[in-house]
Amino acid sequence: MTGPAPPAGRLPAAQRRGLVAVFASTFFKLTGFFMFAPLLLFTLKARGFDTFTVGLFGATLWLGVAVATPYAAHWARRLGRRGALIVSAGVPLVTLLGITLTDAIALWLVLYFVAGLAAALRWIVAEATVAELAPVRRRGRVVALFETMIGLTLVLGPALLAAVGAEGEALQRSQVVALALVAVGFAWSLLIPALLPLAHDGETRLGWRGVADALRAAPAVMVAGLAGGFFEQGVSTVLPLYGLAMGFGAATAALLVSASGLGGTLMMLPLGEASDRLPRRSLALACAAAVLVAALALPLVGAQPGLAALVAFVCGGAGGGLYTLAMIEIGHRHQGTALVNATAALVLAYTLGAMFAPALGAAALQWASVWGFAALLAAVALAALVALARR
Repeated sequence: MTGPAPPAGRLPAAQRRGLVAVFASTFFKLTGFFMFAPLLLFTLKARGFDTFTVGLFGATLWLGVAVATPYAAHWARRLGRRGALIVSAGVPLVTLLGITLTDAIALWLVLYFVAGLAAALRWIVAEATVAELAPVRRRGRVVALFETMIGLTLVLGPALLAAVGAEGEALQRSQVVALALVAVGFAWSLLIPALLPLAHDGETRLGWRGVADALRAAPAVMVAGLAGGFFEQGVSTVLPLYGLAMGFGAATAALLVSASGLGGTLMMLPLGEASDRLPRRSLALACAAAVLVAALALPLVGAQPGLAALVAFVCGGAGGGLYTLAMIEIGHRHQGTALVNATAALVLAYTLGAMFAPALGAAALQWASVWGFAALLAAVALAALVALARR
């Protein structure tokens, strides 16, 4: 049994309100969270913890995401879509408030891990809900708008922290602002109307088995997600090291990350609009081909920051585009529990790509700075291109 297909034209009022509330709650929650996260790491550093320990602390959030991802469909079935979105907005508010009110670092670690569990549920259920509620003919546009909004929160949160301040009395003000934003996101979650129940055909498995089924059903889509995480998130962490290897100053090398993030933000909507009119497979092939061309041109860039920034822009834009197109594709293929499972599989693939890229990229830079890094990017882009062409 499958749920009713989303209407091709105008959405019912309840579904429109649902989309608006999901967008607004996610925007405020993520903006506050991305403001609080660096503030937390700065606080640990100020207390005398070394960089490696602070980095491990930050990794506990992603550990929570990885642990919870396969079970998102189970909790979405148990709580309902509205309940899952409310819980996944309320838990981070409680955990961040707990971190603010206590000085016990061990408790911070546990609370941050729990925040990661909730973040996985929010990420998967919100993306699946947006993809399912979007009108069929405008699904690419709506999903791309959602991804663009998420990209903006990654910029806006740290920008607000820089504006309010992270030292002395300003630190407490920043904590209050971040918590207030997360609280507004939770309030918006309460405004999400009762949505259609998750369709479930009885054959869709939950947990790791359900994720494995989704991976087997659409391996090329998951390859696109893996490559998306590799080029959008993973490569961006290596770009400063690449800039330094090319002889750029620290500030210029850091700007390569901004160029990558700008590409990931600006390219989502055009690709989403195009996916409503053109074959999505062709667009995904074009994204992979763009990264391949940029990688092959990388050795010719030399010590020219402008050209290096262009390559970073292409990597970020194409990587984000591959993930967005994959999300749009599974939104067209699945509904209900099957869609949540497929989204969880895509998120897992994206996360793995983002995890592998820093280690492989740093090794390639150490092996043969320019040529090694270019060869790595070209190899991953070519593998994605072949996989997408064959499926």
